Amino acid sequence: MKKVLIIEDEEQIRKVLKRILEQQIPDMQVEEAKDGMEGIEKVKKNDYDLVLCDIKMPRKDGMEVLEEAKNINPNIPFVMISGHGDMDTVIELMRKGAMDYIPKPPDLNRLITSVKNALEKKELITENIKLKKKVSKKYEMIGESDKMKEIKEIIEKVAPTDARVLITGDNGTGKELVAHWIHQKSKRSKGPMVEVNCAAIPSELIESELFGHIKGSFTGAYKDKKGKFEQANGGTLFLDEVGDMSLSAQAKVLRALQENKINRVGSDKSIKVDVRIIAATNKDLKKEIKEGRFREDLYHRLAVILIKVPSLNERKDDIPVLVEHFAKKIVEEQNMPPKKFTDKAIEILKRYDWTGNIRELRNVVERLIILGEKEITDKDVKQFSGKE
Repeated sequence: MKKVLIIEDEEQIRKVLKRILEQQIPDMQVEEAKDGMEGIEKVKKNDYDLVLCDIKMPRKDGMEVLEEAKNINPNIPFVMISGHGDMDTVIELMRKGAMDYIPKPPDLNRLITSVKNALEKKELITENIKLKKKVSKKYEMIGESDKMKEIKEIIEKVAPTDARVLITGDNGTGKELVAHWIHQKSKRSKGPMVEVNCAAIPSELIESELFGHIKGSFTGAYKDKKGKFEQANGGTLFLDEVGDMSLSAQAKVLRALQENKINRVGSDKSIKVDVRIIAATNKDLKKEIKEGRFREDLYHRLAVILIKVPSLNERKDDIPVLVEHFAKKIVEEQNMPPKKFTDKAIEILKRYDWTGNIRELRNVVERLIILGEKEITDKDVKQFSGKE
């Protein structure tokens, strides 16, 4: 059932609008507020699919109501109704987030069309939010050990800022998950998150990959190409395995961070970029600096906030919840019936040395689910895990 709020100081108009909406649109629940103050109180307590709001009202006018309501719930559609609107007012209302403006007395067909459009928009917004939540589960951080709680607390503090973050840790510990969590909890979450695996790109191509190139700048450059910095504009650029980046590329990245500008390969034209940088590495960058393989000035630019992701051996208390999480996902992916690990099976898994970290544990769980029976026992773990 759609829930609509009418904020209007004239009782007769409120009643007419309420009757029209309930008659013309099925499954409609209409509530009323006699002025802006009452309207804001209702918006605070309820999740409305639409608000119809007058502009000229005592105590708090429609412009103020719109602005305050959008601060409370940015996704709530507003249709403004007034007999006193001029073009400047309409423009200001749209700038503040109103979806439509209808002059009084309202044309019935236009009113119904506008309401239906607003309700459809709210439905799309709701679906997009649900979809985004589903997507974010891909990067869910599982674990309640002290070390994981500490990382989650740091993320909560760091994510809303634009501070650069350097994530360190062994391969397979989940550095990518930390980066995605920071992005999704940041004010840039609506923007893109662009990933670059610096270790997977040949050194002669890394600059083109990061900064783009213009046609003819080198053999094979058949057309202009945007680099990852431009693609990530307004969002986050994740430099994975940043310790493997060439010194030449490091110098250009440093310049980009200092000036918020980049140059495509083969071009002298500067392009402004607005990008948050999150970097990750499994290397000891201080050691790399001493040995001349990593720039110290770039390190200090990247490592404003340092997050060290613990190895699985440092957080073995999380193994039971990780096994449960992986088991549930794997049976869904493989279209298999649910399988349960016995307590003894979990205890055996907790004793192992996990040099491959989370990635290795997931592979072992998948192997056990495929080869084991409905209940996976300690004998199954000893037989099929491949661990000693």
